[in-house]
Amino acid sequence: MAESAILLQALGGDCPEAVHLLDKDPLLASALGYTPPKVTALRCFRENFHDEKLEASRPSGDEQKSFIFPSSQPIEGLQNVQAGTVGRIAQKYAEEGQALMIATVDQDATIIESHKKAALAHYDRGRGCQPMVAIWAEAGLVLADEWGDGNVPARQAPLTCAQWAFAALPTSVTKGYFRGDSACHENDLISWLKSPEREQEPGGAIGFCVSAHRSGELHNATKALSETQWKTFGKDSEGTLRQWAEVTFVPGEKGEKKDSKPLRYVGLRLLKPQGSLFSDGRDRHHHAVVTNLDWDGGKLLNWHREKAGTVEHVHDEVKNGLAGGHVPSQLMGANAAWFKLNLITYNLLSAIKGLCLDPEERTARLKKFRLLVIH
Repeated sequence: MAESAILLQALGGDCPEAVHLLDKDPLLASALGYTPPKVTALRCFRENFHDEKLEASRPSGDEQKSFIFPSSQPIEGLQNVQAGTVGRIAQKYAEEGQALMIATVDQDATIIESHKKAALAHYDRGRGCQPMVAIWAEAGLVLADEWGDGNVPARQAPLTCAQWAFAALPTSVTKGYFRGDSACHENDLISWLKSPEREQEPGGAIGFCVSAHRSGELHNATKALSETQWKTFGKDSEGTLRQWAEVTFVPGEKGEKKDSKPLRYVGLRLLKPQGSLFSDGRDRHHHAVVTNLDWDGGKLLNWHREKAGTVEHVHDEVKNGLAGGHVPSQLMGANAAWFKLNLITYNLLSAIKGLCLDPEERTARLKKFRLLVIH
């Protein structure tokens, strides 16, 4: 059933009802060794991932507005399949002399629009779901995801997805890193990433850099820096200067621990050339990242910025190149399984591009890949 769903998505089907596309090739059943399932069977398979007992654990809206649906046992089993697939692909790269020893985990949530009754309002003035996704940047593979309601703030409990992601990495990885936006500047996640226990695990300590939550205190500390403290490390095409500076800052937010060894905050200032302004009428914007790395500030910020070309690319391909942008059911567990099957499909197609195609074809988007290879 899972293989048929993956074949359907690779072919371009965006829902179980498109399974009839598999019937168009009379040799497919012979090659597979079985007849592809009918739509009813595929629907039932997908719905078996939903657990009504977990649905009953959802608190009322008066008690708790946002809720992350716990993963059912079948969903956790599918995550194990996903992790096993990642390990097998990494083994294939090693056999081809392309062993992947470094793993940078990029984590980010994405919105999937839906007009079903079960969909809840999200921050972008629509309705839908908001899964969290973690990818292995160097390999171009999805490591883990966690399905969430549309109204779940991205900063709500990002730790589970990160833990699943690092657990999915093969033992051949000798160094791990983590990058995220401000949704990952969350106490439990940061505490876990920097814990001394990470040093005892395969891959050793995790070097991380996440966008800092823009509290008033941090913003004021960044603005208070003198001109001589800012160092230019880049210039955008329209002339905007990218500058960095060390920020002396001790977090004072509720729930954020004040450790004896404080983390490093690096400020980012975007400075428009004279006579040019941002859309809000200002000539400069201030941001910051929090990290446990001692790299040069410019190198750190450029490296952190690279995640926009990795995890956001995966979001786009999964939702627009595959069937991940379609929410096929009213059942949360069924939708979580459908999305995870899309991620496994993405990994398999990414592996084919990386292991089998010529270099100039490896960057082909999925729609072009489908035209070149599948059709």
